[in-house]
Amino acid sequence: MDRALGSGLSPPWALHFVDGAPLPLCTVLTGAGWVVPEHRPPEPLRARETLVVRGPVTFTFVDEPGTRAEPIACGEHCATPEQGGTRHRRGWNDRGGDAGDGGGATTLIVDAYPVRGEISHRLLDALPVVLRVGGGGTADPVLDHLAAEVCVDTPGQQVVLDRLLDWMLVYTLREWFDRPGGEPPDWWAAQRDPVAGEALRLLHAEPAAPWTVAALAERTGVSRSTPAKRFADLVGEPPLTYLTRWRMTLAADLLVEQESATVADIARAVGYSDPFGFSAAFKRVRGANPSEFRRTVTTASPAAERPVPARTTPAGSNA
Repeated sequence: MDRALGSGLSPPWALHFVDGAPLPLCTVLTGAGWVVPEHRPPEPLRARETLVVRGPVTFTFVDEPGTRAEPIACGEHCATPEQGGTRHRRGWNDRGGDAGDGGGATTLIVDAYPVRGEISHRLLDALPVVLRVGGGGTADPVLDHLAAEVCVDTPGQQVVLDRLLDWMLVYTLREWFDRPGGEPPDWWAAQRDPVAGEALRLLHAEPAAPWTVAALAERTGVSRSTPAKRFADLVGEPPLTYLTRWRMTLAADLLVEQESATVADIARAVGYSDPFGFSAAFKRVRGANPSEFRRTVTTASPAAERPVPARTTPAGSNA
């Protein structure tokens, strides 16, 4: 996870975040600015607002569209530890004691998550290219802690900031999915149901278990017909169909992450005693057998990620 923190930005500025991370989160603690995603129009970002940009696009944070500032590249190696750690970043105007006094300076935090694997892409696929969550919600206490922590330079600061930023991402996504009129994916909304939600948790926690509808009913404490109907109604497919797709998603990641594991090893890890049965299920769900899938993915560029489509709306100036 790549973290970039800054304080006391004074106009004009143009910080170009070049990593193209799949899930960057931008929060303005004080002041205001504009986020200009690649191939997208500028998005205003005010104090206490949070913006998530679905990657892998790059983006620029500017004082205003068309700013006269020369863009400064920021990314994984943007920090200069010899200058004191998290408070000093290459390209950031750190005004020392003025950073937390609200004297017209803009304080931005960027948290860039390099989301990888098929499991994580289920979340990315459910997000718009840009989502915004305003202040005044459940994330406000986290913002207060971030504002206090970013203004000091004490032992353990980075650990505290990492956890707060993780917390901030979770709250931001919760508020986005649960907003009035929101359209969360079925697998998200179903988790609030006591039966379907518990069934989902069981399937995720024990994917290799020999699940049947009867076993799910017993574990969720309801009659045999209840979990199948509730699950299908809320998730959009029967629980065992969902389980097969979930197992194949797990298997796809294992095939890439565990290069020395055999197809039989992966089969057992996701609940198949017969590697031939596993291979047939994998090809039915994924369109290629496990060996073909592994060969295709591992021979691609190591930096390659499954692309997330973005609309090509003309972008505003980021010069």
